[in-house]
Amino acid sequence: MNPLNRREFLKGSTALMSLASFGLLGMDFKDREGPLQVALIGTGWYGKSDLFRLIQVADVEVVGLCDVDSKQLAEAGRLVSTRQKSGKVPALYEDYKELLAKEKPEYVLVGTPDHWHALIAIDALKSGAHVYLQKPISVDVIEGEAILAAARKYDRKVQIGTQRRSTPHLVQAKKEIIDSGKLGKISHAEVCCYYHMRNNSNPPVMPVPENLNYDLWAGPAPMLPYRGILHRGWRAFMEYGNGIVGDMCVHMLDTVRWMLDLGWPVQVTSTGGIYVQKDSVANISDTQTALFEFDELNVVWQHRTWGNPVDKDYPWAFKIYGENGMLAGSPMRADFYPEGRNNGEQIHYPVVLEKEQYPEDVTEKDNEVHAAPATREQMRDWLKAIENDTLPVADVLEGHISTASCILANMSMELDGRPLRYNPKTMKVEGDEEATALLRRPYRDGYIHPEPNKI
Repeated sequence: MNPLNRREFLKGSTALMSLASFGLLGMDFKDREGPLQVALIGTGWYGKSDLFRLIQVADVEVVGLCDVDSKQLAEAGRLVSTRQKSGKVPALYEDYKELLAKEKPEYVLVGTPDHWHALIAIDALKSGAHVYLQKPISVDVIEGEAILAAARKYDRKVQIGTQRRSTPHLVQAKKEIIDSGKLGKISHAEVCCYYHMRNNSNPPVMPVPENLNYDLWAGPAPMLPYRGILHRGWRAFMEYGNGIVGDMCVHMLDTVRWMLDLGWPVQVTSTGGIYVQKDSVANISDTQTALFEFDELNVVWQHRTWGNPVDKDYPWAFKIYGENGMLAGSPMRADFYPEGRNNGEQIHYPVVLEKEQYPEDVTEKDNEVHAAPATREQMRDWLKAIENDTLPVADVLEGHISTASCILANMSMELDGRPLRYNPKTMKVEGDEEATALLRRPYRDGYIHPEPNKI
């Protein structure tokens, strides 16, 4: 199939899926009456983006929004009123617990900074809501175990925002190249990110603006001196996230795991640090390599937030190597490169855009147009799993394995490159008490770290 025909095929297939899903999920979700009662906790860029994709594919009433930044919250309320069918401004909250208690949403989207993911997700599950949780699901391994335990105990469906599993051109490439056995024996994969995305500023400490409840923003994490770079800038600090590995590797490692049906890595090893960009307040690594070892398969991660990418066509990507060729993939494209003449011709899979079907994708501020079809399909899959009582494509277990693997890489780097073998049954790093102690981050006074057996 040539690239033009493939593009038209994928567009048509996606359009049909959209219409079918809207009829099934948006209008007559089983025998329910009225729209889905939805809340968003964390109204920043990606939280709103996820919510707007859900509004595009289902009959939704956003009953509540929550954020600790009153200015951002008010603007989110205004935007939601222009996008949802009722035209209403949702109830606005600073405290997510108050939102859950008063609005009792059936579906909760979590788009907060990473250090809040676990507590909010668990409380939402306890309240009876199904949850769409952004990646990485946690900032330490035991948080992830607790979210998983809560999802199973309260029998709620949790979809993780690792939407490469729903990216149309990658779904097609998986089917045609991986599932068909076209690559032959697969024993190596590479994942990478070479974006210059690390915040390298060095702003002074400054007063906290009146519109921000900074104490509540920090929550269970350390409250660092305020420097005015919280919106997206919080990713520069390990206190609030998991660095480039937690932000970007989690996507690509998860994609490889999904394509090759991999579970937990047997062993994780990583080295790196701040080698080049030493002048900023950021404390995340600017250079890091990680090795995720599976049975007869290695997955190698590399990121640099400086210099040139290894492959200009694939600056954030995965490459899966088999004896008969290689499959490269990213959010923007995929390519099969055969090894030798006997294994076929190169096959190109272009990104699928739905700008004609969803023109608001183009006009929405900061929207990732190329990622919108994947997120919409991720939302449809979540709702379908709820209706059919099945696990969604990015179930919390899968999100936990990918997240925890990345956290283990950071732990290994912190421990001078020591190999780590995590046992999810015992929830310990085998033979390593020092590493096991790092599976739980200390919480700030007033907050209690969730435990899998106490949720």
